[in-house]
Amino acid sequence: MSNALKAKELLIRAVECDQIGRILEAQTLYTEGIAELMQFVNGEPDEAKRKGFLTRIKEYMDRADAIKARINGKLMLGEVVSHVSIEENETGFDYDQLFGKYMDEKTVEIMMDEPYMTQNYQYQNLVRFLELAATNCPNLKYFRLITKEYQDAKNPDQQRTNLGQIKGDLERRNVTVSIKYEDSLHDRKIYLSNGYIIKIGRGLHFYKATNPMYSIGLVNYKFRKCLQTDVDIWRNSSVAS
Repeated sequence: MSNALKAKELLIRAVECDQIGRILEAQTLYTEGIAELMQFVNGEPDEAKRKGFLTRIKEYMDRADAIKARINGKLMLGEVVSHVSIEENETGFDYDQLFGKYMDEKTVEIMMDEPYMTQNYQYQNLVRFLELAATNCPNLKYFRLITKEYQDAKNPDQQRTNLGQIKGDLERRNVTVSIKYEDSLHDRKIYLSNGYIIKIGRGLHFYKATNPMYSIGLVNYKFRKCLQTDVDIWRNSSVAS
């Protein structure tokens, strides 16, 4: 597919997502579509056509900037609706109990900032969260993960391979996935498009390993000992009552 056709397809989808309120997906599509269109324009010899395309690109960039501002607005914290302090070695907590009720049919998009996604247990925690999303959010259409890039000297492609498997599985379930790498990422949060923001001091990774491995808690995380952390659920200021 040529750059022009691919750009057209991406930008049409971006506008459609924008119009129905799927702003995270629209932002990704605008970014990808503009990049494809720029590649096409750079190879266009006709100056008049180049100017016309550049004008269109400016229009799409303005739309993308407007969406970025909307996303930033939705990430502004409003009021705390739940606070849970988990003490060292406490049990009785799993994702569903802590924030499952805030993940519902109104959740169409999810964005997760999780810096550390390199170890097997971290990928497993991500899958557990996504299983909860698949159960509680029947209308989920888009998931964006922002994490740090990590390269193991022995297996430099392992992170991308593992995240690629998770992405492929979600997309087979009709959920579009975007994975971004930001080396400066530090804060952890989960944004739900229904207006809630989940902030966990340790992100998803506050469970201790079972010891011995084959003991109660291996599968049901309510029986797992936890690391000390705080879990806050915020309602976005634009929807807070």
